[in-house]
Amino acid sequence: MSVDATLPGPRDGVLRPAPDDAARVQAFLPSPTVQSHASFLMPLADGSLGCVWFGGTQEGVPDISVWFSRLEAGNDLWTPAVRLSDDPTRSEQNPLLFPAPGGRLWLLWTAQVSGNQDTAIVRRRISEDNGRSWGPIETLFGPRADGGTFIRHPVVVLDNGDWLLPIWSCVTRPGEKWVGDLDYSAVKISSDQGLTWSEHRVPDSLGCVHMSIVDLRDGTLAAFYRSRWADNVYRSESHDGGKSWTAPVPTDLPNNNSSIQALRLADGRLAMVCNPSSAADATERRVSLYDEIEDEDPSGAVEAKPEPTPTPGARSTFWGVPRAPMTLAISEDGGRTWPLRRNLEVGDGYCMTNNSKQGLNREFSYPTVVQTPDGDLHVSYTYFRQAIRYVRVPLGWVNAGRGPAR
Repeated sequence: MSVDATLPGPRDGVLRPAPDDAARVQAFLPSPTVQSHASFLMPLADGSLGCVWFGGTQEGVPDISVWFSRLEAGNDLWTPAVRLSDDPTRSEQNPLLFPAPGGRLWLLWTAQVSGNQDTAIVRRRISEDNGRSWGPIETLFGPRADGGTFIRHPVVVLDNGDWLLPIWSCVTRPGEKWVGDLDYSAVKISSDQGLTWSEHRVPDSLGCVHMSIVDLRDGTLAAFYRSRWADNVYRSESHDGGKSWTAPVPTDLPNNNSSIQALRLADGRLAMVCNPSSAADATERRVSLYDEIEDEDPSGAVEAKPEPTPTPGARSTFWGVPRAPMTLAISEDGGRTWPLRRNLEVGDGYCMTNNSKQGLNREFSYPTVVQTPDGDLHVSYTYFRQAIRYVRVPLGWVNAGRGPAR
């Protein structure tokens, strides 16, 4: 049986009402590359909405670069995409935008050699005019002793002025290729507006990555994690401004070893976008995320390494769980439970391949969510690794989904 993996609409950036849902407005961003993935939304100081993502041929290939588009306030058209990075030796991934206090807009992203996430560094550009022009590319965090540094989620600014950047470290065993088994989370904290940073590891966070931090505004920071084991979304807390954390514990939301993002809403509740599926839903399993590409290191600095041999009795990263549905969930208890859920997208979520050129991948993944002052929720996510879909819904749209996701 053939499966249609074509986009249900043009990548022209035009906002249109969903054919079957008048409350939902959506668009495919004007991404010009074969593959588009890992989008990140952020309201900007000029009233526009910015979106960054990575695009190229395929994740891990050195033609992967960071792209940027904006939706001007009151407009119904995303601007043509602009490429903001172009290192021919590294795959540049997972961009995020940070409107820093004082008016400067930071762009952060990772840069790795081929599929070796243990080589990842973090780069930065700064804009003085809300992303219309950008300064030079700098390295914010270089190579670390135990692996690569990865980012995905927003910088959090505390009332005391501290900046918190959640990271995770991509670690390998000597002589083996990275697959994710030894990854752990930490928080970078700056008390001098990004000039210097200290690092604070999350205890017992092996396999808990993509840390998404939410300020509950009661002296508590809650963090939510993707699970390398593809079992559940995990949660931990900090009561000292991110310097120490409780060990992550599972929530009632399943997780498929794919990205999630959490947000505190204006009414105090939390929202999360995620794929509520797990290894229990999988019928196949991949060796690793980059099992389709050869090591490509033009400098020759990184040798090709074999995939690791599973360690008896140890947990191993689960790749290949379907990345669907794409669900918007609401919590009324600080993220411990998520009883309100409604699906933004449904499908088989096939992700045993990252191939976009031949239309083989059918995942909905890597979501991001923000709320604007009018209360609306804005979400973007990967669609078949071919495009970035943007969706705007009123908050009441989620409330209509009380109970099991539909």
